[in-house]
Amino acid sequence: MATGTHRRPYDSTRRKEQAARTRSAVLDAAAARFLADGYARTTVAAVAGDAGVSVETIYKSFGPKAALAKAVHDRAVVGDGPDVPVLEGEFVRRNLAEPDPVRKVRDFGAQIAVVSARTGPVLLVVRDAAAGDEAAAAVWDQVQRERLAGMAAFAEHLAEAGLLRDDVTVEEARDVLWLHSGVEVWDLLVRRRGWDDARYGRWVGRQLVAALLPGGGTAGLRS
Repeated sequence: MATGTHRRPYDSTRRKEQAARTRSAVLDAAAARFLADGYARTTVAAVAGDAGVSVETIYKSFGPKAALAKAVHDRAVVGDGPDVPVLEGEFVRRNLAEPDPVRKVRDFGAQIAVVSARTGPVLLVVRDAAAGDEAAAAVWDQVQRERLAGMAAFAEHLAEAGLLRDDVTVEEARDVLWLHSGVEVWDLLVRRRGWDDARYGRWVGRQLVAALLPGGGTAGLRS
């Protein structure tokens, strides 16, 4: 009578943890290189050497340099939280549930400052490279499209909840949000004028309340 062989299910936990560590090391190294050397002078080989991996590993996991820059940006958007889509993240869930319109919009402004502080430095590197590098330009354009989609989603939420001023359309709200979430505004006030992130977040929140809510959110502007 033949005896069967019982195999334990393959445990991939260690392999996944190693892959996550490798990915983190590569993104850390890439971010440091982009910020220190700029986009043009950063090479995949240099990032691989800094991260202690092969060039092939980076190309398999991320793709060419432009894709690596996009991955650095995307990780900065999420921050240290769970690796989930932004619109499914904890802040968005909490903000959607916030009943007070002024607090909702002011919190959104504060979150713009938080995300800008994480993404701004590398995004400015990509923006500066976009003028002379097609791949960098494609990454810049993709980031702008994704940000516009996020601002459109929040504008639609405000409209569906009946929170927008009567004279503000969803499209105008989207564009106002788009303006105030741009890295260019963050660069001018935080990097060039020396505002701290908290001050910048409060300012963005006040601007959005004044531009979007009925009565300019007067109560919120005084708080």
